[in-house]
Amino acid sequence: MAEISGLQKSDTFTTVGGDPEVAHAPKEAPASVSFWSHLNEDVDPKESTVPLAAYCFMTGYIDVISFSAIFVWCGFQTGNFAQLGLAIARLFDGSHGHRSSDFHIADRQALTSLLAFNAGAFVGRLGDKMGAHKRIWLIFATFLQALLTMAAAVTIYKSGQPGVADERAFPAWTNTLSFVCVAFMSASLGVQGIVGKRLNTQFTTTIVLTTVWVELVCDPKLFNLKHKVKTRDHKLIAAGALFLGAFIGRAILGAIGAPGALGIGCGFRVLISLSWIFVPNKKKN
Repeated sequence: MAEISGLQKSDTFTTVGGDPEVAHAPKEAPASVSFWSHLNEDVDPKESTVPLAAYCFMTGYIDVISFSAIFVWCGFQTGNFAQLGLAIARLFDGSHGHRSSDFHIADRQALTSLLAFNAGAFVGRLGDKMGAHKRIWLIFATFLQALLTMAAAVTIYKSGQPGVADERAFPAWTNTLSFVCVAFMSASLGVQGIVGKRLNTQFTTTIVLTTVWVELVCDPKLFNLKHKVKTRDHKLIAAGALFLGAFIGRAILGAIGAPGALGIGCGFRVLISLSWIFVPNKKKN
């Protein structure tokens, strides 16, 4: 049977009378289906510089708000953990019968931050099941960070407490709602940290830059200024973004207070969440 113009044999079938008829072409998949497929693709970590740099920005932004009020970093848990060791050691100061058993408010705030941060990082187990590099997980996890930031904004607004402390001995946040705010802020950075870690890039967790600094100053190509060096350049971007986040966060905090600064931080995180849509897919072998 001869081919019909533009169609192969596989596109036709023969009727009882012997005349060929053209089979109906399959309908194209709706755009929503293809977008859903896009959401379920793995992103290319090597092409994730923009959202990960924004993560580092948010680390500085969130941390400066908590530190300005209570001198506790919501993201840097090494110091908080060491502070708890100091609190326990303090129980043995002085002679027997004259020892203080007080659990200072700064120690309680550090403990709150540590526990909430780890609870947020625990959410990363869900990402391990969904796929740590899947776009839909990255969007969801970043949007969850935004929700936690908004919850922090609402609780500190309801607490009625100021956003900046004048002296370390007198923290600005002391009531129950302020502790809840610290927990929400710390949990948001815990989620962010595990997302950054699972992507396994030069930005590491996007939270703690100690490893970044060590690897940066020991980079063999640190002074190779004539060429782009990803291992060096991305670490510099991470450090610069965190510094910028702290600077802008403190400026906004001074202008409109902690609730407003956290509300704006929520908006930033919504934008970061949407930015994952535009990160290229991981190339398949």
